[in-house]
Amino acid sequence: MRTHKNLYPEIYSIKNLVLAWRKARKGKTQKDDVIEFEEKLVTNLRALHNELKFQTYEPLPLKTFILRDPKSRKISKSDFRDRIVHHALVRVIEPIFDKTFIYDSCANRKGKGNLFAIKRFYNFMRKVSKNGKTKGWFNNNQVKGYCFKADIKHYFQEVDHKILLSIIRRKIRDEKVIWLIERILENNVLDNPKGKGMPLGNLTSQFFANVYLNELDKFVKHKLRAKYYIRYVDDFVLINPSREKLLSWGGGDRGFFN
Repeated sequence: MRTHKNLYPEIYSIKNLVLAWRKARKGKTQKDDVIEFEEKLVTNLRALHNELKFQTYEPLPLKTFILRDPKSRKISKSDFRDRIVHHALVRVIEPIFDKTFIYDSCANRKGKGNLFAIKRFYNFMRKVSKNGKTKGWFNNNQVKGYCFKADIKHYFQEVDHKILLSIIRRKIRDEKVIWLIERILENNVLDNPKGKGMPLGNLTSQFFANVYLNELDKFVKHKLRAKYYIRYVDDFVLINPSREKLLSWGGGDRGFFN
């Protein structure tokens, strides 16, 4: 397995921070913290560069609010300067991990998303029903295929930092990068237990979610040998012609996902 060292200078380079700033500001140019940062843009980017380079960087406290769309979710927002750091980190390490993800990990990836996941779902339905039309799932009242849908309860609140870091260390052998990731993870929601959880709303949380749940994806694909499986963040579905097979994977005391 290939590992990566000496990545940290790429993260704090001025060039990477400028590119990260452009990504972080996209669609948010009228926000107060963006305007304030950009009033002294060169000075602030240079300060971030030095804080990262000399490892004095400390993220500012999160701002938390409730979003209803339609169910209530607690969103914790990082300050704009910290969001630049998130983009700078992800720009460098995401390509390393993305190539290890399964094809049907659909969230927060280039060329993927909601529409991609829906198309894959209907494609899998057609394949399982052995019919060119999704209506083939019902023929003379006989079901041709079954779907197991689940999500991971309180996923973002329950992510274990030690486990996440151990997964990341399989690929990243630069301890300064690990240090930065730890700084970001430790800047957490106040009511989360120490060493657990990631705030909803951070780019890094979305990326780390895919890194963490890539272990689940590999288990489903390689251990269970499930052919028709799609995951979108902490929601996933399995499709199979056999109801019994899905129950053995996901239901009752025998289920892997019980």
